[in-house]
Amino acid sequence: MAAWMTVNSMNRAPMIVPAKNVPISCPECAGPCSGLCSRSFAEAEEYRLGRIALLLDHTQLKPDAGRAEILRLCGEARRYRFASVCVNPVWVATAVDAMRETPVLVCTVIGFPLGATTASARRAEAAEVLRLGADELDMVIDIGGLKDGDDVRVRTGIRGVVELAHAAGARVKVILETALLSDEEKVRGCRLSLEAGADYVKTSTGFSSAGATVGDVALMRRTVGDAAGVKASGGIRTYSQLLAMAAAGASRIGASASVQIMQQAAAAADLPR
Repeated sequence: MAAWMTVNSMNRAPMIVPAKNVPISCPECAGPCSGLCSRSFAEAEEYRLGRIALLLDHTQLKPDAGRAEILRLCGEARRYRFASVCVNPVWVATAVDAMRETPVLVCTVIGFPLGATTASARRAEAAEVLRLGADELDMVIDIGGLKDGDDVRVRTGIRGVVELAHAAGARVKVILETALLSDEEKVRGCRLSLEAGADYVKTSTGFSSAGATVGDVALMRRTVGDAAGVKASGGIRTYSQLLAMAAAGASRIGASASVQIMQQAAAAADLPR
């Protein structure tokens, strides 16, 4: 199994973390673990699973999701220590309360899922969810503006949300909806996101004609380099898919199947699930 990629504490520059049966970096060995120190293989595998969990935004964005489903999502995130829970704006306050005193962030969506709202509407939505305590905002890019080549409108729309978020200590991920774009448009969307100060670019909403692909993740990583994170989202349901996306350059993975992915990872390591 090939090594997989994760990121530093700022969720930006990718670094390699070994997969199963590849020597893991160990403080006692000052490098790859020799297997002769006090760290057990089980401890190394637990560390690996923890790093996998930190790649995942545990997501529930279905319009018919109710309170019980959101609380279940939050309970699963508490158990596995995912990077975040990602919920619709109406559930931000509920998620913030449920995640209190845990390291799990609360992520929500802006201009979702079409990206066809006005700049002022985006700002109003962002201001409201930030007031409620959201830590990360996944905003859909102005897809029509991007396809029309109206870079000023697109950049301005992103920057308006970024300014509010950064002032509140929150991060912004810009959803490109790659299934609707040419490669040139994907590259331009990434560059406009960087120019506007976004922290991540993201492949998909999960509500369009297709989701994340390895090729799109690799293209986005090449475009942003180490200047931003890359989030792969849409149709990622297995551990092998996660590994492929991470190897292509994804520093965050959005998935509603996060628990299933963790169970598959644990089974690969022969650890309790």
